[in-house]
Amino acid sequence: MKQIAIFNHKGGVSKTTMTFHLGWMLANLGKRVMVVDCDPQCNLTGVFLGDIDTDDYPFESPSPQSPRNIRDAVRPAFESRPYTITSTELQEANLRPGLFLLPGHVGLSEYESQLAVAHELSNTLSALQNIPGALHHAINITAVAHNIDYALIDMSPSLGAINQNLFMTSHGFILPMAPDLFSSMALRSLARTLPKWADWGKKAAGNSILREADYPFHPVTPKYLGSTVNNFRKRSRGGEEAKPTQAFQKWFNKLAEVRDNELAHALESSKMLLPPDVYTSSNAPTSQFLMEIGSLDGLIATAQELAKPVFAIDIANDTSFGGAVGESYLVKIADIDSGFRAGAEKVIALTSQF
Repeated sequence: MKQIAIFNHKGGVSKTTMTFHLGWMLANLGKRVMVVDCDPQCNLTGVFLGDIDTDDYPFESPSPQSPRNIRDAVRPAFESRPYTITSTELQEANLRPGLFLLPGHVGLSEYESQLAVAHELSNTLSALQNIPGALHHAINITAVAHNIDYALIDMSPSLGAINQNLFMTSHGFILPMAPDLFSSMALRSLARTLPKWADWGKKAAGNSILREADYPFHPVTPKYLGSTVNNFRKRSRGGEEAKPTQAFQKWFNKLAEVRDNELAHALESSKMLLPPDVYTSSNAPTSQFLMEIGSLDGLIATAQELAKPVFAIDIANDTSFGGAVGESYLVKIADIDSGFRAGAEKVIALTSQF
């Protein structure tokens, strides 16, 4: 199982949309994929469910030893329960066999402060030793039980302990962004933050107390798979391939500048980069964005109602769009499908080197 963190501490950069669409496309390419909702807002769980009418959360666990969501999966460690972490029940997508959801829970946020304390003090307080490794252990044993190839982790927009833990126990990571000022600022912030997280991860991996825990801390250095830019307008000029409009291109250039300088230096110093020839052979050079996914426009609302990605929408059968509008959406769907297919193929090639 390859665990991939989809992360940016800036909100509104399409992390959840990216996770769902990439997971679906990997399943289209024959992989068994588990998307894990680790954002207490549970947006990924909502996207997976589609337009449902219920007042009760459908993934509450019937018993503490039969978890149906990520919060209950790790309760034995965080609440010192007299039973062990077991595999979590997954929900398979109705319309995409091979794609599974490990549901989120708003209560996961209650463990944030406890995990932060464990990160700092587990080397001196053995009572906390099972907490830092619990999240990865719960995800991993569930993946093994369901023969999963990829676990995509949808994370909240924060720099808290839960995200630090999930990030530093993943094999690889993708950084989604929007073409705007605040994504540029966030990328600079990550260039300062990720080396600190890497230093913490090395110390945790070398901690004998955490290695001997019931749920050992997963010793791994996550590798950069790429950055994505989402939700922008494209325009075709003179019959050429559609490109970002001039207003958005300005921010593409600024993001690329930060990516190629501050971020690249931080990742290299933290050993979070794969060998250069791996990026080249995977058609995913770090000098380019892993994916560039334009605006989804009104199609995203339809996709959410249908619990499917935009590229899986059948205009004729799923919508009432016709005429010129329908034709324009067909072109957009084909473009989005091409973008995510190319991105998924790059992810498969890159992670084959782990």
